Amino acid sequence: MKNTLRIAMLSWESLHSVKVGGLAPHVSELAEALALKGHEVHIFSRNKDMTTYEIVNGVHYHRVNHSLFGGIVQQMDSMCDAMYSAFMEAKEKFGDFDLVHVHDWHPVNLACRLKWELGIPFIITYHSTEWGRNGNIHGDWWEAIEISHREWKGGYESAGIIITSVTFKNEVQHLYQVPDYKVDIISNGLNEGSIRMDVDPGELKKRYDIHPYAPVVLFVGRMNYQKGPDILARAIPMVLDQKWDAKFVIIGEGEMRPVCEKIVHELNVQDSCRFLGYVSEEVKKEWMNACNLMCVPSRNEPFGIVLLEAWDASKNIVATNAVELVDNFENGITTYQTPESIAWGINHVFANYSDGEMGRKGKKLLSEKYNWNKIADQTVETYGKILSP
Repeated sequence: MKNTLRIAMLSWESLHSVKVGGLAPHVSELAEALALKGHEVHIFSRNKDMTTYEIVNGVHYHRVNHSLFGGIVQQMDSMCDAMYSAFMEAKEKFGDFDLVHVHDWHPVNLACRLKWELGIPFIITYHSTEWGRNGNIHGDWWEAIEISHREWKGGYESAGIIITSVTFKNEVQHLYQVPDYKVDIISNGLNEGSIRMDVDPGELKKRYDIHPYAPVVLFVGRMNYQKGPDILARAIPMVLDQKWDAKFVIIGEGEMRPVCEKIVHELNVQDSCRFLGYVSEEVKKEWMNACNLMCVPSRNEPFGIVLLEAWDASKNIVATNAVELVDNFENGITTYQTPESIAWGINHVFANYSDGEMGRKGKKLLSEKYNWNKIADQTVETYGKILSP
């Protein structure tokens, strides 16, 4: 394998194009870590009112405009067509690419086209699955089947597969029968210190009509079936039975937001909740530093970048057993996926641990295990497996 590679990363989101969720920081921060090691990384992603080409933190960004007509599958077909044109222009300008690195199903059809037309091998990183995101609950069965097919296709056509955790590897192999020899487990990462900031918790709470000394439980994530916000909502009365002044700040948007708002009204605990919807990165960071506890009530969690973010802010965590990262009673509390168990976990932390006591233990893992420099080295090793003769 060459000492320096020209890598094309295909992703429907990044920090410097369109940002949707945890995939965006993974793509951009991994690319930056690879660039620091001397590799030439080009990210092909969607555009939203930005220039079509730019270098950011040593990474080449190619942003494409595409049709927003139809459902997500049709939109991604259009995105792939636009990315193909941008890729061919980049190839003409910068030279041949050594490999393609695909993130999730959205650009899989393009990666396969480049493989068959140009002979460029590709790696795919799975960040979630259609089954895991929706738990077999779908509004459009045709789209769900097609997305699942492309997830399978990515594993079948790829030269190598990266999966972020052992539990998630088992899920992907169960669903798509990918062979062990193709798979490397490489965790997600976080730039240490990227979440930590100085904030006056009392002042922030007052801005949202919360008493400065009230303990705050924070949820951050998509409000969908996979992330389990409804489980947390049903746990709230049982927490208030033990901690009457607790408040629950819920950051995120999705189809389950109205469901959760209905639940807390039916349980008559709406005054203890603040549904903030989508917020800026700055507001999210403020709450991650001001809260007393982070709750991750997921039904399915391929990795859980929000845990790394909470640890960066030295926050205690209560997470369900869908989350692999937590060492129970050491750097967080693990519960079952039920309101009763989550309520027990939150009450247990409030009664037995000081603020940040477990979170500080988790923070140590950021430099030891989840730093991008090490993850980039592991990723290059995976590249080497498919590029070595």
